[in-house]
Amino acid sequence: MKFGIIGSGSWATALAKILTDKKHFIRWWIRDESSIRHIKERGHNPRYLSSAGFDVSLLSMSSDVKDVINSSDVVVVAVPSAYAEASLQGLVPGDWKGKKVISAIKGLLPDKNILLNYYLEQQFEIPLENYFAVLGPCHAEEVAAEKLSYLTFSGTDIRTASEISSHFATGYINTIVNHDILGVQYAAVLKNIYALGAGMAHGLEYGDNFLSVYIANAADEMAGFLKKFGVKHITVGEHEGEDPVTHRKTPNYAASVYLGDLLVTCYSLYSRNRTFGNMIGKGYSVKAAQLEMNMVAEGYNASRCIYEINRKIEAAIPIAETVYKILWQDVKPLKGFKRIEQALV
Repeated sequence: MKFGIIGSGSWATALAKILTDKKHFIRWWIRDESSIRHIKERGHNPRYLSSAGFDVSLLSMSSDVKDVINSSDVVVVAVPSAYAEASLQGLVPGDWKGKKVISAIKGLLPDKNILLNYYLEQQFEIPLENYFAVLGPCHAEEVAAEKLSYLTFSGTDIRTASEISSHFATGYINTIVNHDILGVQYAAVLKNIYALGAGMAHGLEYGDNFLSVYIANAADEMAGFLKKFGVKHITVGEHEGEDPVTHRKTPNYAASVYLGDLLVTCYSLYSRNRTFGNMIGKGYSVKAAQLEMNMVAEGYNASRCIYEINRKIEAAIPIAETVYKILWQDVKPLKGFKRIEQALV
């Protein structure tokens, strides 16, 4: 397989490291020409995960996205969801013909409130069977440090998902495969929102006892939302046999891609969403927090997207709705969390 990567942030850089550590030659789209020159000269990304070194003989970098896609069999899209449309501008359906696409985006396209697969199907005629998602629980910083991490690959074509996952398995990466392509993506969106709330709680000086109850309720809320989309295997402890390819238990929301990703995003100091939420809890405005971080916290736009989606499906998500109101409707964090206190069971 010839791999291409779209994006040069922390997660894109971590995925590029994994593939080149497996000795894959990769095509890499990086918008900034100065970053391309730096990587060629110094062997590391100057802006993100600068501790991760690359064998530059395994890299073909370009600021022309069409060139990268045309030279690849499998395209990993790893840009923030808010920039996905702009990053793919100028492409036509023919550019994607026969390509497999892996979404490394953990958000919804904010102008459309849709997952990337729906946009790619509408804009470029990419069928769902050619679309896959890679999720955690996995922080880019720990990949750079080669600390054991887990990646979940999801797709309706489970055999191709398994084949793709094998190219990412290393001494520090274990891979998991499932077929719940919509469920895992919505779960990834929701966990970022809940992580924002966890950060707010920390900024408001709530303790670990409260946070444990908060996260447990967030997991329950997530499961209720996913059920509205017909997602199965989300009851703790219930499994319907084993996967015929991987011979692992069928997934539910307590598996690593659901509960595990929620936990690490809520607790980890590497979590951008937790960091962003912590600033809001401490009294920063949204704009001030964005300027201070200089990085994208996916949960910010996701909170509005999920709020709009839920107006139609009407799942009971009081935690996610309150996080949205704090961020977008000027509800004071402390006032919002008094509401959340009453919603926890």
